[in-house]
Amino acid sequence: MRRALLLAGSLALAACAGGPPPEVATPTPVLPPEFLYAPDSESGTALAELLPSADPGYDTLAAQALAGSPTLAEALARIEQARAGAVRAGAERLPNIGANAAVTGQRTNPNQFGASLPPGVEFDTERVSYAANLTARWDPDIFGRLRAQEQAALFRIDAADAQSRAVRNALLAEIAASVIDWRTLDARQAEIEDDIAAAVELARLAGVREEAGIAPGFDRVRAESAANASRSRLAALDSERARLTGRLVTLTAQGGAQVRAALALDPPAPPLPEPPVALPSTLLANRPDVLAAAAILAAEDADLAATARRRFPTFDLSAVIGLLAFGPADLFDEDSIVGSLAAAVAAPLLDFGRIEAEIDGAAAEKRAAFQSYRGAVYTALGDAEAAYGLVAAADRELAAARAEAASLQRAASLAETRQQAGLADFLTVLEARRAADASGERAAAALGRAQRARVLLWQALGGDAQPTTRSTSQ
Repeated sequence: MRRALLLAGSLALAACAGGPPPEVATPTPVLPPEFLYAPDSESGTALAELLPSADPGYDTLAAQALAGSPTLAEALARIEQARAGAVRAGAERLPNIGANAAVTGQRTNPNQFGASLPPGVEFDTERVSYAANLTARWDPDIFGRLRAQEQAALFRIDAADAQSRAVRNALLAEIAASVIDWRTLDARQAEIEDDIAAAVELARLAGVREEAGIAPGFDRVRAESAANASRSRLAALDSERARLTGRLVTLTAQGGAQVRAALALDPPAPPLPEPPVALPSTLLANRPDVLAAAAILAAEDADLAATARRRFPTFDLSAVIGLLAFGPADLFDEDSIVGSLAAAVAAPLLDFGRIEAEIDGAAAEKRAAFQSYRGAVYTALGDAEAAYGLVAAADRELAAARAEAASLQRAASLAETRQQAGLADFLTVLEARRAADASGERAAAALGRAQRARVLLWQALGGDAQPTTRSTSQ
């Protein structure tokens, strides 16, 4: 017994001689105190208000996508896969209990014992044995290797959950942007139809003047050309609608008719909420890609700990209790009870650097995961900065486009009034109308870009903060 204990101690010391695992520094990335393009004052706007949630078409398509999107279903399946891995890792820390039964027939050649047996010694050359056993094996995990592996698996559940949130947010953002683009096309169509109506009226007036002999036919031709140009812009909108329909079919896993039916629902007046104020530090807790990278980093840290603990001895406890008899009737006799109990210890002694190489590889994986985490943090910071700046620029563009449309429409009305009073010729009216044409369409497009910028800001700040499933790493 003393020699066995000394041997076990020597193996343990030999395994521990390699020292602790390498330290890999993972400091929290330093972020600025505020965003450069964020609004100066508190707006009180909730993040969810940046989505077109009041639009019944968006609500319908978003619900259909969340219920049937293949991309989201795949992400949810990854969570279940990670959860199964965590259950498997946790089960490794518990005893493994099994049962077996066997019937064995054996025939022995007496000549294998030599020319003759001692006097009075006889044995059956043919024997059938019956056995039934319960087996148990358990690794007590004294040095925590299995616990570290389980912790790594639990962190990977968190990573898969955060990645599914990122997929969900991207899906909702794509649907919101597509619905906004569709509503923008409707607004542009209404403005173009107004332009066509105004150009047709000018062509009619020019025709009347031509018939009266007070104006050349050239005025009517130019007015009809302006109307045809507007009709060309109107026809181009159909190709955009076809593209958006196909995109929404892909996102929602619905047919084209169902998508068009949802978009046919009457929307309210498009809101334009103020952008909410947020701090860069909130990205560390809100952005799902940052949370996923942080969980992967924690999992790699646990993997490094588990790999380093391979230097230490492993202990194995096993036991067998069962029945062994050579006749079915004797199987439950007291003498047929058999059993064994064993304890074993094993440790690496001379592996010629195999474990050290694995530890170095795990440390490199942790360093790579940390750099990936830093990259996710600064990607989130850049997305948020760009989104805030885009919202501010889009709002300025919208204000200018609306002012331009109002002034050009007013100028066209004044030109028509002056022409009716004989103070301006038809060419002046036509030029004023041509300048006013498409100004309303540009204002409608600018409004769509401002709404789209808010969707990008919603996604950049973390989107929907509700987790897809409950975390189990705690």
